[in-house]
Amino acid sequence: MNVAVIGASNKPERYSYKAIKLLSEKGHVVFPVHPRIKDIEGQKVYARVSDIKEPIDTITFYVATNISDSIADDVLAQTPQRIIFNPGAENKLLFEKAKTAGIHAINACTLVLLKTGQF
Repeated sequence: MNVAVIGASNKPERYSYKAIKLLSEKGHVVFPVHPRIKDIEGQKVYARVSDIKEPIDTITFYVATNISDSIADDVLAQTPQRIIFNPGAENKLLFEKAKTAGIHAINACTLVLLKTGQF
């Protein structure tokens, strides 16, 4: 499964960093997204979701509402099958827009979903 991680971090204590690592360990193809980070431990980081040329199955958010609002059109244009809003990254408006577009949207923790086999 191709997974874009919005708000990717190169800091090991951050949940988005932990998600990148665990997604990779579980066999997913991870596309970290952050406008100012170029790579995370040698893995390419994309400035925008639209820079990713592969189809994206899941987009998982680790950013505040004002940031996800600013990239909402870019995210929805990728037509992922699912969007996960991690704790602290919930966005009610984008959640509703995704559902209207036929995208499965959930408020959940990517790490918990992975660790419990529900991803």
